[in-house]
Amino acid sequence: MEFSEVIRRRRMVRHYSDKPLAPEVVERILASALRAPSAGFSQGWAFLALTDPADRARFWPFVPVRVEKTPTMQNAPLVVVPLAHKEAYLDRYAQPGKGWADRSEARWPAPYWYIDTGMASLLMLLSAVDEGLGACFFGIMPEHIPPFREEFGILDAYDPVGALTIGYRATDLPPQSPDVQAGRRNAEEVIHRGNWGRHG
Repeated sequence: MEFSEVIRRRRMVRHYSDKPLAPEVVERILASALRAPSAGFSQGWAFLALTDPADRARFWPFVPVRVEKTPTMQNAPLVVVPLAHKEAYLDRYAQPGKGWADRSEARWPAPYWYIDTGMASLLMLLSAVDEGLGACFFGIMPEHIPPFREEFGILDAYDPVGALTIGYRATDLPPQSPDVQAGRRNAEEVIHRGNWGRHG
């Protein structure tokens, strides 16, 4: 599939069939995350991949709103939880040659450990489309993070930034929400050329 077509087809898919994924497809999608950019090549991320039905069943109680609103998300044969590792960035930029002598978080203009983990997540979303699959990124609410960590043995240094479902899109889809039907904002609204407020 051409890259421009991958981008055009990318959607958040919330309804899946229970058709399994070939193991090699799963591995290609997961490997794509490792190609994401990261500040200082810190690579401060990890990924919890859930393919076994029993493991996926352990995950769903921690996103009860998703289960309630879109129960067919539970059919997705792959769930991935991207985890950001802030310490990797603080350690990397305290090394000789990076210009900082300490690990102060205040030096960072933005939390790149979350940004970069988000970029890795996007690569998995795009890779899923390239494989002819659907995918969705969604959040895990703060109150569910501690029990989620305990259930899956997640180290305190790694922060879940959300979760992805990946699988074959269901054929019997409900109508789209009015928000989606309203369409995307156009370039003239969101791209400022040369100065804020200049769109032409």
